Amino acid sequence: MTGLLVVEDDPDLGLALRTVLDRAGYETVLAEDGQTALRLLFAERPALMILDLVLPGLDGWEVLDRTRDMTDLPVLILSGRTSPAERVRGLRAGADDYVTKPFDTQELLARIEALLRRSRPDQWRGDYVEAGLRMVPERRSAVWQGREVRLSDIEYRLLQVLVRNRGRVVTNEQLLDLVWDSPDGSGRERVKFAVLRLRRRLSVPEASAVEDPVESVRGVGYRYRGAP
Repeated sequence: MTGLLVVEDDPDLGLALRTVLDRAGYETVLAEDGQTALRLLFAERPALMILDLVLPGLDGWEVLDRTRDMTDLPVLILSGRTSPAERVRGLRAGADDYVTKPFDTQELLARIEALLRRSRPDQWRGDYVEAGLRMVPERRSAVWQGREVRLSDIEYRLLQVLVRNRGRVVTNEQLLDLVWDSPDGSGRERVKFAVLRLRRRLSVPEASAVEDPVESVRGVGYRYRGAP
């Protein structure tokens, strides 16, 4: 069974989540504080983490930061903090999705399923190679201008979609559908911050003649232009 790590300091809510997830066919482990979450993350190697932000000891932000230092597993923030600023902060910090409390159980399960689908091995056959870029599916990385760049699942899928459409503009809605499996086009801020993280990964020295490979098309989306 697929293992999930639920990090939630409210024991009643934690038990309720565990019951829902177990009935959906997942194997769930619970952590009620940040330190326990990091220990279980290392010991259990879950496929996905559901993370509350308000925790005793290490808070959710610290757990997310340390998690991203260790692994690229999907992280879904489940929080009572509902302001747009908190959602933006979570996505910018590296969370793959953000769901607010109270939540709909079926929507939560659908979002978990979508994140797990995206984290499975890619369907690319062998390496993808073009000028200045080689994508390596088995390592979830890209070799850009001779330098290997490790990518998260979202960053890899984002680059993959853009490269497959080289020279063409891919709209925000299309990216949400293809990368985040969100065909209704909700959560456009996720695209913005994922592109920012991808650009940082593919950064080049200022003196280099190589341009930013991902071009913004204001109000529409993004285009991969590759190396000159």
